[in-house]
Amino acid sequence: MTSPEPQELSLLEALHSTPARRYLSGKPISDDVIRAILDAAIRGPSAGNGQFWTWIVVRDPETKRQVAQWYREGWERHYGSRRDQILNAPDGGPLSKRSFLAADHLAAHLEEAPVWIFPVLLGAAKSSNPRLGSSIYGAVQQLILAARAYGLGATLTTLHVGHEDDVRELLGLPEDALTMALIPLGYPSKGRWSQPKRRPIDEVVHFERFS
Repeated sequence: MTSPEPQELSLLEALHSTPARRYLSGKPISDDVIRAILDAAIRGPSAGNGQFWTWIVVRDPETKRQVAQWYREGWERHYGSRRDQILNAPDGGPLSKRSFLAADHLAAHLEEAPVWIFPVLLGAAKSSNPRLGSSIYGAVQQLILAARAYGLGATLTTLHVGHEDDVRELLGLPEDALTMALIPLGYPSKGRWSQPKRRPIDEVVHFERFS
């Protein structure tokens, strides 16, 4: 399989045009591209530069089938069970109709994404630190931006965590490890690279004090 060359993007262009991509094709992704993306990810920030992490790349259909079942349980519990309420809510609700439908599609087709990546923190399973993610989520965003350069869509998902112990066992992780996300990767099958809609900066940024 020939590996594509990454697209040359300015940093700000990438930052402004990398939305979550949830419609992903099953087109294969080469090992070279996955390694390049992960090599960019691990350059990201790590608390004290400790790098107490590991990254699990999953392609196995049976592993994906099982985790996808657990993921769909989480989706149904948190969102799917409120489908009619969300889709009939007025515009401006906490979850837009477009976002709901995209996330619903991902839940239904999760295992079709050719590659999944689990960012994992070692020694974190019993932590009660609410800021634990600061040790890895910067690196996760670098992974997503690197994927963008190769034309790959990605999104950070966590709906598998209701079966964290099961996922840990399935992936052969040590007992003290904690999966911090599930990131499906794939070439986008719908949508485009565009600036995500956000509230105006003056509504969400405050100088010196909140009020």
